[in-house]
Amino acid sequence: MRHLAFRSPLGGWPVGSITQAWIASFSQILASAAALLLSASASAQDLPGEGRRLDLVGVDLTQDEIASGSVSLREIRRQGQLVFSVPFSKADGYGDGPGVGPDATSPGARPTLQGNGTFLRVNGLGAQSCLECHSIVSHRSVPATFGVGGVGAAVSNAIFQPLHIDPLDGSFDGRFINPPFLFGSGGIQLLAREMTLALWERAAAAEANPDVPVALETHGVNFGTIVYESASGDFDRSGIEGIDDDLVVRPFGRKGEFHTVRDFDLAALAFHFGIEPVEVVGPGVDGDDDGVADEISVGAVSALEIFNTTLAPPVQTKLDSVARAGKSLFDVAGCSECHIPFLETRGRILEYRLPEESFEAEVFYSVDLSRSPVKFANASKNSVRVSLFADLKRHDMGPELAENFGSELDAFFTTARLWGIWDTAPYLHDGRATTLVEAIMAHGGEARPARDDFAAFTDTEKTQLLTYLATLRTPTNATRSLR
Repeated sequence: MRHLAFRSPLGGWPVGSITQAWIASFSQILASAAALLLSASASAQDLPGEGRRLDLVGVDLTQDEIASGSVSLREIRRQGQLVFSVPFSKADGYGDGPGVGPDATSPGARPTLQGNGTFLRVNGLGAQSCLECHSIVSHRSVPATFGVGGVGAAVSNAIFQPLHIDPLDGSFDGRFINPPFLFGSGGIQLLAREMTLALWERAAAAEANPDVPVALETHGVNFGTIVYESASGDFDRSGIEGIDDDLVVRPFGRKGEFHTVRDFDLAALAFHFGIEPVEVVGPGVDGDDDGVADEISVGAVSALEIFNTTLAPPVQTKLDSVARAGKSLFDVAGCSECHIPFLETRGRILEYRLPEESFEAEVFYSVDLSRSPVKFANASKNSVRVSLFADLKRHDMGPELAENFGSELDAFFTTARLWGIWDTAPYLHDGRATTLVEAIMAHGGEARPARDDFAAFTDTEKTQLLTYLATLRTPTNATRSLR
């Protein structure tokens, strides 16, 4: 996982505070097996079903073609869906090499289970495609409704960077992460960019007015305060809440690690598949020494990002009298203080930039989020309403939900977006809650008062609130236009 370097007006503030240093030492268990696996001749690549899967399914868009505007949005999305769904093979660069990388938990140098040369499962290398872990549109139906871009069941949980797992006592020092859905992520990405730029403006206002606390408020969300101290010539950041000190809103990842979907995708390709993006390692570079260079092109990653961020958002069905009563109780219990029903953007155009970590890079593509295939509701002529039921902040959820990863943010999680919640069990960051009541009752820390209010409700009131949550549904046939 990479540390990003944003050009923040607040200077060199730490970025990605939840990322630990890669630890442990690497075993050479794969050296001989990898040599055999990488010795296939060129002729074998021409056999039926062999060769690069990305080529076989027809992923051939270049970054220049996307940026030129010569390719339709539908074709970009179609190829992005192929990247999302294709089961990568070793010809694509699936897996790690025989010993390149800083340690045994880093992409590039991981062992495999029983030396099988392919899969590890614990710490990545546990799937062949994005679709394997993001495939359930509704878990409310029986059997489940499957589709591209959905959530993952508990069996799909990512097991991230553990050094110790003991099945006899259940101890575990990694992260256990349930895959969320991707619907509506374009609206989230636009909000995050706008909010970041607005917070930077608030920091600039603080610098222009030394020793005066400035509220870090934007889009209806309060991130605390900041003060520029004239005596020290630096910012007092102690009042910042729910966000890293660089004031970059990172809505993707349970801890708020990633500021764009592309940022997430680049890390996920390496972690889950050992696929090295050209934009990370460079053209012609075999960074993990697995015998394959140029594993996934810049254009293919752009198609993937554009596909992911143009999936339609979840919907809310019509409220009957019971659900309307539940909506009032949702507010009374304080749920809506963090699960804010909607945020409004200040624009409706989602812009894509490279390099992805730069807020000032040239735009290579853009999409109007108010139009098909996304169709967020217009908040005004030039903005859209994102009904996410969240605030894009981190909150302390108490010791019972805290992880054992060794991070200062073990107990902190970004507010779960409740849109689509009725269809997306299991719940919470690791899927430990099989029902919504279990999820609510597991709330602690900053959310404990809301949990206690819910617990004090009568059965009738609880039914009303759950009926309200039952109106928050995932979209149906989100990829219908690509068939």
